[in-house]
Amino acid sequence: MTGIEIRRIFAVPALLALVSSVGLVSGLLGDGVWDAVSWIALGTVVVVAARAWWRR
Repeated sequence: MTGIEIRRIFAVPALLALVSSVGLVSGLLGDGVWDAVSWIALGTVVVVAARAWWRR
């Protein structure tokens, strides 16, 4: 496997991990606008996972 193939395989999971981390940290440490950021980030991860599950 080349480096480009590995990047293609792990790009979406790494992005989802980053988005969920931002959502969790903003939900724990922030108020106001940060709560909205948390809801949007964590909701995005749920929607992407549900869509992937539904397509299978």
